Amino acid sequence: MKFVLFYHSLISDWNHGNAHFLRGIATELLLRGHRVEIYEPTDGWSLRNLRTERLSDSLMGFFKTYPHLLSRFYQLENFDVGAVLADADVVIVHEWNDPALVKKIGRHRARSNHYLLLFHDTHHRAVTDPESIARYDLEHFDGVLAFGKVLRDIYLDRGWAARVWTWHEAADTHVFRPLPGGPEEGDLVWIGNWGDDERTHELKQYLFDPVETLGLRARVYGVRYPERALQVLSAAGIEYGGWLPNYEVPRIFARFRLTVHIPRRPYRRALPGIPTIRPFEALACGIPLVSAPWDDVENLFTPGRDFLMVHSRREMEEAMAAILHDRKFARTLADQGRTAILRRHTCAHRVDELIGICRELRLSRFAEHRPRKEPAVT
Repeated sequence: MKFVLFYHSLISDWNHGNAHFLRGIATELLLRGHRVEIYEPTDGWSLRNLRTERLSDSLMGFFKTYPHLLSRFYQLENFDVGAVLADADVVIVHEWNDPALVKKIGRHRARSNHYLLLFHDTHHRAVTDPESIARYDLEHFDGVLAFGKVLRDIYLDRGWAARVWTWHEAADTHVFRPLPGGPEEGDLVWIGNWGDDERTHELKQYLFDPVETLGLRARVYGVRYPERALQVLSAAGIEYGGWLPNYEVPRIFARFRLTVHIPRRPYRRALPGIPTIRPFEALACGIPLVSAPWDDVENLFTPGRDFLMVHSRREMEEAMAAILHDRKFARTLADQGRTAILRRHTCAHRVDELIGICRELRLSRFAEHRPRKEPAVT
C-alpha cells in the first residue's frame, strides 16, 4: 500500500516529540514493503527554531541515522492535493497541521473514495484548548487515531468523529536500544523540555530537590529553559546540556545510571493513561526508570516491575538511592522494562494495529457498498 502522511515535521524534533513516533512508524512501514511519502510545511516552527539556533548540523545526523526517510516540503497556498493523493491508499493527517490543510484534504476525500483518510491526535489540546480541535473539519475523514483511550472518548463524546481508535505511541527499537557502555558521565540524566510551566512544581519535587539532597551527578537536556530555570538547575548542582537531537538519546542513556519520567500536568490530571513517548524510549534503551505519578488506567506497564513509580519527594530519593546502590537490582529493573517494550510497545506493534484498522475500514466500506440481493419470488 501507499501511505501519504502529513505531519508538522519529520526532520526536526526541536520541541516536537511527535517526530520520534513518525520516524519509527515510517521506518516500519518501509521495512514491510509499503510505500511512504511524508509531507511537512516549508515554514514549520520546529525546523525554523532549529535553524534559528544554528543547530542545522543536527540535520546531517538525522540523515545519517535515517537514510531511508525523506521529507517533502509544501506551501499550502499552491499545494496540489489531487496530484499528491492520486495513487494513495492510506492518508494520515496529524493534528499539528493547519486547519485549512485538513479541510482541503477532507474535501478531496469527499470527491474520491480510493483511499482511507485518518486524523491523528497526539496532544492534550482536546482538553486544554478544545476550541482549536473543534476547528478541524473532519466530516469526510474515515476516523481518528487517538494516543490514549481517554482522548478517544473525548472525540466520541463531543461528536468530533464517529469512529475513533486508541493508538498509543511506542518506541522505535531500531534506534532506541541498549548501546555498549561508553565512559560513565554521571548518575542521572533527564531529557525533556521546560514545558510552559506545565510541570515546574513537579520538576522541583521529583528531580531538582532529590538530586541536590543526594548529591548526584546529574544532567538535563532540553529547550525553552528560561533564565530562572537555568538558575534553579545551577543551584541544585545539575548540568544543563541544551538541546539534544533525539537520535542521540540512546548514546546518552548508555553513559548514565538512571533516568526519570515527570509527566506534564495536563496529562496527569485530564488525560490519564497517556505517558507520552519518552518513557517508551527510555525503557527500550535499557536504562532504569523512576516515574513521578501518573495513572496507568490502560495497564500499559506493570509499575514496580517495569519501572518504579513514586508519589513523593521522599519516595523519589529512596528509589534513586536503591538503583544507584544496588547494581543487580538496577539491571533487573532495566531488563524488565525493556522486555515490556519488546512484548507490547514497539513501532512494529503499532503498525500491526494500523494495518488492522485499515483492514477494518476496508471491510466496513465493502459491506456498505455491497449490492443487496433481491428476495426470491415465490
